[in-house]
Amino acid sequence: MIGVIVNTAAVLIGGGIGLLFKKGIPTRIIDSVMKIMGAVVFSMGIRGIFKGENSLVLLVSIVLGTIVGELIDIDARITKLGELIETKIGSGASGFTQGFVTATLLFCVGAMAIVGSIQAGTTGDNSTLFAKSVLDGVSVVMLAATLGVGVLASAACVLILEGGIALLAGFLAPVLSSVMIAEMACVGSLMIIVLGLNIMDITDYKVANCLPSLVFTPFITELFSMSGIG
Repeated sequence: MIGVIVNTAAVLIGGGIGLLFKKGIPTRIIDSVMKIMGAVVFSMGIRGIFKGENSLVLLVSIVLGTIVGELIDIDARITKLGELIETKIGSGASGFTQGFVTATLLFCVGAMAIVGSIQAGTTGDNSTLFAKSVLDGVSVVMLAATLGVGVLASAACVLILEGGIALLAGFLAPVLSSVMIAEMACVGSLMIIVLGLNIMDITDYKVANCLPSLVFTPFITELFSMSGIG
């Protein structure tokens, strides 16, 4: 849970800095920091992808999960949900509400929050959430300077969502073998690599559509283990 707490604190601290400095921080500095952080996220994914023991599990899981994700179009559904919330709540609402809604969507709706929370809950690895904390901390400075104090309230949603996912993952961890958890970490790390490329503006891949892969991974791992594949 330490990663969740750090992420929550980053939103609060970054938001406070944004309120203090208002629009005094140049956008080019924020952009440069975000891109170099994208490189850091990419390197984290590279390290994590070697945790898996069977590359076929990674291949089959990511292919099946992406097919399901694309058929459901998770990314589009998340986008529509965000637009609906902004239309119903944020549009024409007070500055506080608009800041709260915008920041909540940015910090809570995304593969990095989900994958990072699952990693923290199953393996105790908080590195993804720590990296996300830096990214969120940089982003929230600009948001708070532009949209005001409502942005800070999104920290409560970060705590509840990421904490809930981490606790659920921790609850399920005892029924997952160490091999399953390692393969899930490998699949999640591949998503982190793509996220890093997205942050650096090298790619624009819909990583959210890969999320079902994490559900397939334990079953594929067990199936391959029983059949002796890999």
